[in-house]
Amino acid sequence: MKRNTFRVVITGASSGIGAATAIAFARQGAHLVLGARGREGLEDIARQCREAGAVAHVGTVDVTDASAVADFANEARRALGGIDLWFSDVGIGVVGKYTDVPLADHHRVIEANLVSHMNDAHAVLPIFQSQGHGIWVNMISLGGFITSPYAAAYAASKFGLRGFSAALRGELYDHPDIHVCDVYPTFVDTPGIHHAGNYTGARLSYPPGALAPEKVADAIVRLARRPKPSTVLGMPSLLMRLAEFANPVTAVLMDRFMERWSKRAEPVKDTTGTMYEPASGASGIRSGTRKPERAGNTALLVGVAAAAVALGVGLSRRRG
Repeated sequence: MKRNTFRVVITGASSGIGAATAIAFARQGAHLVLGARGREGLEDIARQCREAGAVAHVGTVDVTDASAVADFANEARRALGGIDLWFSDVGIGVVGKYTDVPLADHHRVIEANLVSHMNDAHAVLPIFQSQGHGIWVNMISLGGFITSPYAAAYAASKFGLRGFSAALRGELYDHPDIHVCDVYPTFVDTPGIHHAGNYTGARLSYPPGALAPEKVADAIVRLARRPKPSTVLGMPSLLMRLAEFANPVTAVLMDRFMERWSKRAEPVKDTTGTMYEPASGASGIRSGTRKPERAGNTALLVGVAAAAVALGVGLSRRRG
């Protein structure tokens, strides 16, 4: 990435990982177009980018609207003179037993997490093809490999994103300078925990080991220099893939954990969070509920995955 010349578009840029990534690119001298539903959050992050010395434009866009995304992409190309990297970071969640959550909320999660990324790719890939180069960064998550009881629509969207990226890489095989890069972090300490829909009756919180958004942002900036198909953060890549093999056991363990947690956590009323309306005001980068990440905090996640793998292998041997 050459300083002062790299042109970056980020959707979901008003908070969390998207915001942290915008600021990280700004510090590299990139030219930015930032998109999200909420104008106040966007302006807050754009201001921080400009203070870091970057050129930053903003555009409000609902990425579930394909025509709005196409317009946003064309405006971004005009503003920047081209697009070198597009980061699709929009994501929401709703937590609760599948049948306790209204079906409309499940549909909204699929629209935001899967369909919106498809809309982004449909808008930017023709731009990349006309330029002859470009990097599309697809934010997925640990949920793209390991199923998430109490978050069935989220799991469906993340598994879907994995398949979508794989299909695009196949189609783009003859375009070696156009890259599709997936990013798979474990839990990340963002305001998303305050934005999620919640039908558990219990206050949501992050588990030990939640990553700093800035760590994810730095990994995305590295992709601008050296694109690669998959980036795993917060857990060894091999262990995550082995945990996928043990998914039936992992899902049962997670379901039992969620049941116990929901009975012990602080009770709260059901909410749709920000699924249908953007957050009011600026949300910032972190949730404000956790201390900065420390070495070794991923031990819980690694331990659960390792236990699931061991159980899965044992069950497989018994069946054999």
